Amino acid sequence: MKNTILIVEDETAIREMLTFSLMQADYIVLQAKDAMEALKVLDDVTPDLAIIDWGLPTISGLELVKRIRENDVISTTPIIMLTARTQEHDKVKGLDVGVDDYMTKPVSINELQARIKAQLRRSSGFKKSNILKSENIQMDLDSHQILIDDTEMSLSITEFNLLKLFMKNPNKLLTRENILNHVWGRNSFVESRTVDVHILRLRKALKKYNKEHLLKTVRGAGYKFLD
Repeated sequence: MKNTILIVEDETAIREMLTFSLMQADYIVLQAKDAMEALKVLDDVTPDLAIIDWGLPTISGLELVKRIRENDVISTTPIIMLTARTQEHDKVKGLDVGVDDYMTKPVSINELQARIKAQLRRSSGFKKSNILKSENIQMDLDSHQILIDDTEMSLSITEFNLLKLFMKNPNKLLTRENILNHVWGRNSFVESRTVDVHILRLRKALKKYNKEHLLKTVRGAGYKFLD
């Protein structure tokens, strides 16, 4: 299976050069010219690795890294930062917010590809299986099948995605905004009340298998899936 790489770079010539080179190396490449465009891409896709330029307009590459690390769904994505900064304190600042590796511009394509391979090898040892498990619930992300005590459970696409989000983030408080962004998308026009309606449906589905206690409402804050 091909690895997917997100390139976030505001200079068109550099972005296109990196894209061409990585596609030639058999990667799937996604592009964004700034942080906001990158966040839109990340609403729909979790790349295997991100290459982010420090000097992005409006929202810096450093701030984008912070937002990625704060997002439970994409927080473990390996990140290589491109920068013209060579001072040690700048690199330390980046490492503190979650950058995995640095490359100084101008970029050597051969070196970049070697660093990408190193990061992908490192992260592959920590990749989650496509099977999620919690108590006696088993979710197969490839086949979209859910088994509870070896009995198949039927859910709508929305409830399936809700349960997937919860099972990927056990015991974590997820606000309505978190849930809206990850299930419906950051720019959707869905109201927060819609989250409550679908949570209720999911809880009713779980109740048939005596598992409704796993989905806890934290009053005034959001929801938590117990594991």
